[in-house]
Amino acid sequence: MKAVFKHEISSYYTSLSGYVFGLFLLLFAGIYVMIYNVRNLLTRYEAVIFSISFVFLIIVPIITMRIFAEEKKQRTDQLLYSLPISIRDIVLGKFLALLVVFLAPLAIMCVYPLILSAFGNVHMAEAYSAVFAFFLLGMALLSIGMFISSICESQAVAAGLCFVVMLINYFIATLASYTGVSAMGSFIGLTIFVVLFAFIIRFMTGSIFTAITGGLVIEAILAAVYMMNQELFIALMPRLMEKVSLFERFNVFINGIFDISGVFYLLSVTAIFVHLTIQSLEKRRWS
Repeated sequence: MKAVFKHEISSYYTSLSGYVFGLFLLLFAGIYVMIYNVRNLLTRYEAVIFSISFVFLIIVPIITMRIFAEEKKQRTDQLLYSLPISIRDIVLGKFLALLVVFLAPLAIMCVYPLILSAFGNVHMAEAYSAVFAFFLLGMALLSIGMFISSICESQAVAAGLCFVVMLINYFIATLASYTGVSAMGSFIGLTIFVVLFAFIIRFMTGSIFTAITGGLVIEAILAAVYMMNQELFIALMPRLMEKVSLFERFNVFINGIFDISGVFYLLSVTAIFVHLTIQSLEKRRWS
C-alpha cells in the first residue's frame, strides 16, 4: 500500500492535476472570503465553506477520472493485478493519495479563520466544524468518483458520469420538493431504487439470477408493507431524497449544529464506495 501511495502522490505532483485541484479550490475559497468576509465585513467563515461546496461538482470528476480508467486504457491495470499486494491495498493506497491531495489546500483554508479573527469575532467552533464537514463531504465524494472510475474504460466517460452523479446529489434536495407526496408516488419512486439496486447487484456479482431474486424479494416486502399501511408512504420519497443527499447532511454543520449522525453517514458512504471499488477490481481481476 505504501508503494502505491507514494507512486500516486508522485504522479499527482509531477503532473498538473494535483496543483490544478488545489489551485481551483483555493481560488474559489479566496474569492468568497473577499466577497463575504472582507467586502461585506462578515466574520462567518462557515458561509464561505457552504458557498464553495459546489466546486466538488467540477474538481471531483477531474481528479478521479484517471485513477483507474487510465490504468485500463493503457493496460497497466494488468501490472497492478500482478503485484504481490492485495487489491484492498491498491485501492486504499490510491484513495489515501487522493485524500492527501485534497488535504493540502484544505490545510491552507484552515488558516483563514485565524486571519479573519484579527479583524472581528470569528466563531471558531462553527468555522472549524464546517471545515471538518467539508473534509468529510469531499472524502465521500472522492470515494464515489473513485468507484465510478473503476467501472469505466474511458476517462471521459468516467468524468462525465461522475459529474452527473455529483450534480444529481447536489440538487436532489431541491428535486425532492417537486416530487409527489402521495403514497403511490413514493411507492413508484422506491421501486425505481429497487431496480437500480438490482442492476448494482448484477454488476458486482455477475449473476442475473441473484440480481433478479434480490430485487423481487425487496419489491415483495415493499409491496406488502404498502398494502398493510399506505400512510407510511405519504411524503416518504421527498424525505428519503433529502436524507440521502450528501450535501444536505453537510449543510447541517453550516447551521452551527455538529451532527453526529451526519458524520456517521458521510463516513459510511465513504466506506461503502471504497468497498465497492475493491469488489469491482476483484471482479475484473478474476474475470
